Amino acid sequence: MEHDPAVIAGVSLAIETVIAKAVELSPGTQSRLQRLHPLDIEVHCTQPSVKIFVKVEEDGDIQIANYQETTATVTIEGTWRDFSRVASASDPATALINGDIKISGDTAPLLQLQAIVGDLDIDWEAPIISAIGPVLGHQLAQVIRGITRASGMTNRRIKRQLSEFILEEGRLSPPKAELDSLFTAIDDLALRTDRIESRLKRIRKRASSLTGVIE
Repeated sequence: MEHDPAVIAGVSLAIETVIAKAVELSPGTQSRLQRLHPLDIEVHCTQPSVKIFVKVEEDGDIQIANYQETTATVTIEGTWRDFSRVASASDPATALINGDIKISGDTAPLLQLQAIVGDLDIDWEAPIISAIGPVLGHQLAQVIRGITRASGMTNRRIKRQLSEFILEEGRLSPPKAELDSLFTAIDDLALRTDRIESRLKRIRKRASSLTGVIE
């Protein structure tokens, strides 16, 4: 099953536009993105058959297209059901690790991009719904949110898996209770940081709104 290229192009433009606006309101993000160039991602949904190409340009802009002739540096492949399972899972990191989505190529910059986009305050739903309607738009926005919010949970999962390996195999670390206490403190700090970032984003939005009113 192939989708109308015009519809895919419309969705691509909507996502590209909303990311550009969020980056513009996030100081320092553009320079973080510049360091990821020339990251080039192919997102391949095998059923239904859809391909989207995400490229980080030299100036840090993110370009999204439904066709390109060059080979991507990273490929993400799976069915729509595979992507949806990650998005709807209570633990997206576990779903991503244990699911059927295949990721090949240089994944380090991909994870960095995931973290950067996950830090942005983006309303995925509104622009995508305006492009393809409420039903598919809501589903696609949910998938994007699920993928981008997986990074922090993935990092915490990896830390815990590593500590368990060290304790069980090497007996070279402090007791598990001490490690758990440390990781809990780190997680609490991360949550407090997230709250501060959310407040700053609201302040920036408010300031932007007031500036617009004044103008």
